[in-house]
Amino acid sequence: MKKEVTTLKKLAQTLSLSISTVSRALNDHPDISNDTKDKVQKLAAKLNYVPNIFAKGFRKHRSNIIGVIVPNITHYFTTTIVRGIMEEAESKGYRVIISESNNDVEKQKEMFNTMIQFGVDGILASLTKRTRDVEHVLATLNNIPIVLFDKVSNKIPCTQITINDEEAAYNIVEHLINIGKKRIAIIKEGEYSYNSEKRYSGYLKALKDYNLEVDPKMVITVEDISLLEGKRMTNILLSSKIRPDAIFAITDGAAIGVIQTLIKFNVKIPEEIAVVGFSNSVNSTIIQPKLTTVDQPGEKIGRTAVKYLINEINSPEDNLTSKMVEIKSNIVIRESSFKS
Repeated sequence: MKKEVTTLKKLAQTLSLSISTVSRALNDHPDISNDTKDKVQKLAAKLNYVPNIFAKGFRKHRSNIIGVIVPNITHYFTTTIVRGIMEEAESKGYRVIISESNNDVEKQKEMFNTMIQFGVDGILASLTKRTRDVEHVLATLNNIPIVLFDKVSNKIPCTQITINDEEAAYNIVEHLINIGKKRIAIIKEGEYSYNSEKRYSGYLKALKDYNLEVDPKMVITVEDISLLEGKRMTNILLSSKIRPDAIFAITDGAAIGVIQTLIKFNVKIPEEIAVVGFSNSVNSTIIQPKLTTVDQPGEKIGRTAVKYLINEINSPEDNLTSKMVEIKSNIVIRESSFKS
């Protein structure tokens, strides 16, 4: 037997009151007597009344719901961002709906449409790695504000929150140069990845500033950067005539794969080859030697993204321009590159 949902109408009929009186009593309206409020609230509690937020939003043209789209919810860095989003949104009176695209562009398109159907007030999105065609994002942007974070795109005229990828990469490569490393390899993603290209730019700039030659054999590009690819690419680097004396992997996962392979072949870290990563994931302190990496302030990114989105929800005229907001990050130096 189907369970009956308690509605405002049922509460009103039971108490012989109008629907508007019941609604105002539940919202603690000053025009309603305390006696009536008490009766309504007691009955609502007894019948487990839950307000329909979508109907409420329809009346107010506002749902107070923020949609969040991420490529992979289980990724450590993503979970820290989502935590910041949820805490900041809830403190501002917004609910959050989170969906995962699994790095699938078609699923991402579907998610943007679903968020519109849910009547969200705005969307926070981290795009899939393979997002080339952004028409579905632009179409959504015509209806509601969007703020991109982490995986962003310069093809979309909206506020975008990232860390200072280029500067952070420059700083970590400079650290390697300062400990005497000269043949620094990089393991990165293809040109389609905004973050990867920014980190690669930082790498190139550091080498140029310190008059170190860029060896094309030291630039390794992979389709999907991961622990397994880190292992595979390290095998290739170790088999070259002139080995690197440092490896910069643009993710911690790949960097951990690098360390595991170097250990397998008895390469001394960091004396023979130093290793640095990017993200400061939990695993960066579990691996031995512990990994030098860039600490990405995920919660701060999430909170900042929410603040900008709510501002644009409340002031629609503000989301006509594209803003690039960079959050500062820090290097965490550990044993994989520490040379006393």
